[in-house]
Amino acid sequence: MDLKLIIFDVDGTLVDSQADILASMRGAFAEVGIETPSREEILGIVGLSLPVAVAQLAPQADARTVEAMVEGYKTTYMRLRAQSGTPVSSPLYPHVREMLEALHARPEWLLGIATGKSRRGLDKLVDGHGIRSLFVTQQCADDHPSKPHPAMLQAALAEAGVDARDAVMLGDTSFDMDMAAAAGIHGIGVSWGYHDRARLASARSIIDDIRALPALLDQLWSQAA
Repeated sequence: MDLKLIIFDVDGTLVDSQADILASMRGAFAEVGIETPSREEILGIVGLSLPVAVAQLAPQADARTVEAMVEGYKTTYMRLRAQSGTPVSSPLYPHVREMLEALHARPEWLLGIATGKSRRGLDKLVDGHGIRSLFVTQQCADDHPSKPHPAMLQAALAEAGVDARDAVMLGDTSFDMDMAAAAGIHGIGVSWGYHDRARLASARSIIDDIRALPALLDQLWSQAA
């Protein structure tokens, strides 16, 4: 049996966490007295590791200021999540849970995660939704360079014991698609996240509904057989 690996981004792909992301980033900017970027600018950097994202949004900030903003973001994000709980602050998109469970039920299909979240943030999320056991590999920003560097995907492939040709990467941003391309993995863009279709131009496939994923995967891997 040839194993296949389906790797998911998290924010904007599995969960809709934009409300807390926006509030946390606005709080981080307010804390250091820098004008807050627009909603579009903030959502445009979702997927990058937090220090890289903050530095891109505030190019005028020195390293110490960026560090203070990162800590301010984390503090606000944790407070918001503690107030409302993970299922409310970062809800799964419609049909995600049932689809993850259906994919996991296929013995030849393995599931993984590659996210710009910290390990602590990722642990809170997968445990809060009760989905940790569905994933054989969980790669995060604490252990690798920021997307679009392919290190996360290379580590996921190695941990799962799967070749790049037998893997796909699902994500909602150009960073996900560029990372997939750099790793030699088929990138599948999702249209319900934070980057529009124009920014997903490097995706090799795009889906509008996660329920379309199994049929697409069957098609891709039957063609490759």
